[in-house]
Amino acid sequence: MQILFYILKRILQTIPLLILVSMISFFIIRLSPVDPLAELKLNPSISQATLKAERERLGLNKPLPVQYLLWAKSFVKGDLGVTTTGEKVSVKLMERIPNTLLLTVVVIFLTWTVGVPLGILAAVNWKTPFDRFLTFITSIGMAIPSFFFAILLLIFAVKSGWFPVGGLTSYNFDDMNLLHQVLDIAHHLCLPVLVLFTISLASLQRQMRANLLDVLDSDYVKFARAKGLSEFKVIFKHALRNAVNPMITLLGFEFSGLLSGAALTEYVFQYPGLGRLILEAVMKSDINLVMASLMIGAIMLVVGNLIADILLILTDPRIRAKA
Repeated sequence: MQILFYILKRILQTIPLLILVSMISFFIIRLSPVDPLAELKLNPSISQATLKAERERLGLNKPLPVQYLLWAKSFVKGDLGVTTTGEKVSVKLMERIPNTLLLTVVVIFLTWTVGVPLGILAAVNWKTPFDRFLTFITSIGMAIPSFFFAILLLIFAVKSGWFPVGGLTSYNFDDMNLLHQVLDIAHHLCLPVLVLFTISLASLQRQMRANLLDVLDSDYVKFARAKGLSEFKVIFKHALRNAVNPMITLLGFEFSGLLSGAALTEYVFQYPGLGRLILEAVMKSDINLVMASLMIGAIMLVVGNLIADILLILTDPRIRAKA
């Protein structure tokens, strides 16, 4: 019951944050010289009735505060307007959000599965050739821009023909059985996941190493060793629990950070995700889509931090006592 109350309190605390983000995003976009309906007016397939409905929904002839309230009311109702191609923004987002979540979850799972153990091994073997080798490799991973690495892998995929270079599924996806469909999606995910995994792994491994080294130098760890406890118990029962807490805090930022980090990667590989959609919307001055995407990004940040808070309260008795 205590944990549920804490979660509810955290959810309520995020509402003012989302309102503030929406206000800043809305006024920045509205104060720009771009006409929100300019692209719609240039599209001959958009009817005058659609233009009129959008003009009324946005309240373009009213003061900015009234326009924001009208937009917020529409957003809460799920009416996000139409794109420059005449499609509903909500439909467009629902097509892309699952793809981005799939990519994000896979990258986070692989990064944590590999990065945390490597960070522990590097800290335990501090200043050994193994630690220096990992430091060298992760330095390369942090130095390579994701966009450049994605282009290199794209060239490799084109030259070798081993990997698909666009989309999430093959042209005959609907004709495959379930197992082959899963394998087909995994095949298409290989290169985007490899790019984001390489970049994320480097920072996560180094952060885990630094946290554990800091904890291993603390007095209570030295006391545990003086009591004669095995090195395994000292590390995994005492040191690791405190070293992993800052990592859990970073999880929330990583969840939302992958959205911005994946945008260029998705664009290079023509992956049908939310990041690529945002880039295309900005280039086309698709105001409705940009605004909705910004809010989705803010919601992802809030959800990521909420997940991190829940994990922290479950793993750390000190936080649970203060909740």
